[in-house]
Amino acid sequence: MLKLVVTLKSNYMITLTPRMKSDYQRMFDSCVIKPLKFSEIDRCVQTILSKRSNYEAVEAAVNVPWYFVGIVHNLEGGSDLTTHLHNGDPLSARTTHVPAGRPRNGNPPFAWSASAIDALQQKALDQWSDWSVAGMLFQFERYNGFGYRRFGIDSPYLWSFSNHYTKGKFVQDGIFSESAVSKQCGAAVLLRRLGERQIAVTGQLDLISQIKALGSTVEFAPTRFKANAHELQILLNRAGLPLRIDGKAGKMTSDAYFAISGKFLLGDNR
Repeated sequence: MLKLVVTLKSNYMITLTPRMKSDYQRMFDSCVIKPLKFSEIDRCVQTILSKRSNYEAVEAAVNVPWYFVGIVHNLEGGSDLTTHLHNGDPLSARTTHVPAGRPRNGNPPFAWSASAIDALQQKALDQWSDWSVAGMLFQFERYNGFGYRRFGIDSPYLWSFSNHYTKGKFVQDGIFSESAVSKQCGAAVLLRRLGERQIAVTGQLDLISQIKALGSTVEFAPTRFKANAHELQILLNRAGLPLRIDGKAGKMTSDAYFAISGKFLLGDNR
């Protein structure tokens, strides 16, 4: 079923509240990437990395992290440097889709970096300073719009390819379909994968870094309680790897640590 949605509240009027920050962090920590999507996600990551220098040049101009720019570019324009960062329209003319008529200054064809800077400044991202996980997820959602919240759906623009999204999608500007399924990897999922691969720093000390640091001290001990093993199991559960939290670092704990770090626990000689 298709539904016409009229936006009643501007994205610019929505602010990041403490409750929203907590919800974003909770969802990021519990995000589980769908296994069948890993290869597709990693292809997206490699494409973003191949254009890192372009994103770093924009970061230098407006102080927006290069990986934030790269993720938005992947979603809006398929990482194609001939498209506007605003919405994926071609650089050969001003944008025609929402937001239309951008950039207002200059004449087409536009340089990708000039248009990208305009897109980020239009969203006031050059004035944003909270580049924590929650701060970035808020701005990703704001970039695309908060319309999914009206339907009780976690935005596929953030969560597609993860356990937090099943179906429901805006198929055109203002047109929502309950049955449509996003075929595009979500921004939060890309951010998480960049964090897992230690390419992007998601906050002062992200969850993946905590797991790797703590896990390097935990010994494989299936029958003995260890306080650091207990803490590691808590962190692994927060990362979406369900384990019994008993402080006994056996095979399942070691497997979960391997999924994050690529290494088994100390003493696990597999």
